[in-house]
Amino acid sequence: MSWNEPGGGKKDPWSGRNDKNDPPDLDEVIRSLQDKLGGIFGGGSKGGIGNGPSMKGVGLLAAGAIVLWGLSGFYTVDEGTRGVVTRFGAYVNTTQPGLNWHIPSPIEQVAVINVEQQRFIEVGYRSGGGQGMGSVPKEAMMLTKDENIVDVRLAVQYQVKDAKDYAFNVLDPASTLKQVTESVQRGVIGRSDMDFVLTEGRSDIVLAVKSEIQAVMDAYKTGILITSVNLQDAQPPEQVQGSFEDAIKAREDKQRLINEAEAYSNDVVPKARGAASRIVQESEAYKEKVIARANGDVSRFSQLLAEYKKAPAVTKQRMYIEAMELVLGRSNNVLVDVKGGNNIMYLPLEKLANKAAEDAAPAPVVSHEPVSLSPQPVKEIKTDVRTSSRERDVRGR
Repeated sequence: MSWNEPGGGKKDPWSGRNDKNDPPDLDEVIRSLQDKLGGIFGGGSKGGIGNGPSMKGVGLLAAGAIVLWGLSGFYTVDEGTRGVVTRFGAYVNTTQPGLNWHIPSPIEQVAVINVEQQRFIEVGYRSGGGQGMGSVPKEAMMLTKDENIVDVRLAVQYQVKDAKDYAFNVLDPASTLKQVTESVQRGVIGRSDMDFVLTEGRSDIVLAVKSEIQAVMDAYKTGILITSVNLQDAQPPEQVQGSFEDAIKAREDKQRLINEAEAYSNDVVPKARGAASRIVQESEAYKEKVIARANGDVSRFSQLLAEYKKAPAVTKQRMYIEAMELVLGRSNNVLVDVKGGNNIMYLPLEKLANKAAEDAAPAPVVSHEPVSLSPQPVKEIKTDVRTSSRERDVRGR
C-alpha cells in the first residue's frame, strides 16, 4: 500500500511521524533526564528545571562517593612481598602479606616490594643472548699487589632484607651496589699477588669481597642482603695469555716432579729405615753373642787354671788328649807311623765305614716267596790287630 492511498494514514516518507521503529527525539531524551534529576534533588518535572537540589539527595551522593573512595583503599600483598605505605610521600608503615587497607589516594600510597626475589649484578662482563660472556675491560682490568694486571669477572646475588630502607635510603640500590662491588673488588685484588688470585686464593678473595660489600651496604642502610659472590673468571690479559699458559704448564710440571719425588721418597725411606734397624739389631745380637762367648771362655779358662794349679801333669795330659781328639775327630783319614819303621800306614776310615754299612744292610727281596722274619747272621768285620795296636800307639804318643 502506498503512503497516499486511502487508509495509509499520515505515513509520508518525509515526516517520519508515528513510526515506532525510529529512535526517540533528542528533545524528549533531555526532558526525560531533567525529570529524573529533578525527582532526585526535589525539583519538579513540569515547567522546566526544578527550583534546586534537596539536601537529602546531595547527602546520598556524597555518602556513596565516600564509600567508593574508601573501598579503593583495600589492597592485597602477595607472599614474599612487603607493602610500603607512604602518606604524602612520608613513610608510615610496612604491611605483611595478606589483605590490607590504607587511606586511599591521594593521601596514602602503597609500593609493593619483592623481598624474596634473587637479584644479581655483573661486574667485568655482560652475559647476554646465549652468546657467552662479553668482557668489559673498564670494569674487569685490575692491578695486583705485585704490579700485574688481571682480568677479573664477578657476579653478585642479593635480595631485599628491609623494604623501608630499600625504598627510601638509596635512590638506585642496584647502581649503588655495583659501584660498591667494583670498589671493594679492586681493593681486595690490590692487596693480593697475581699467583694468589689466579690459583689457590679464589675462595679467600670471594669471602673477603662478600664481607666487605655487606659491611658497606649496611653502613649505607640500603636494606640489601648479599647472598652469594661468584668469581666467574680470573685470568691475565689476552696479550700475555700464551706466555702465562706456558708458565702454568711449567708450574704444573714442577709440582708433578715434586709429587713423584715425594712418592719415591715415601717408598725408599721406610725400606732404608727398616734395613738400618735390621742391621742395628743384628749388630746388637752379634755383640751379645761375642760377649757371652768371651765370658764363657774366660770362665772355662779360670776353672781350668784352678784345676791346673792343683795337678799340672794330669791336667796337661788331659788337655792334650782332648785337643787331639777334637782334631782327629774331624778327619776321615788316619796316618799311622810305626815306631822304628820306615813305612807310614794310611787308613781310609770313611771308606771302611761305608763298606761296613753296606755289608750290614740286608739285600732287597725280589722273589714272591714269603720272607722269613728270623734274624740273619751279621757278617763280622775283621780288622788287623797290629793296625789297631799301632793306631793306639800313635794316639798314645
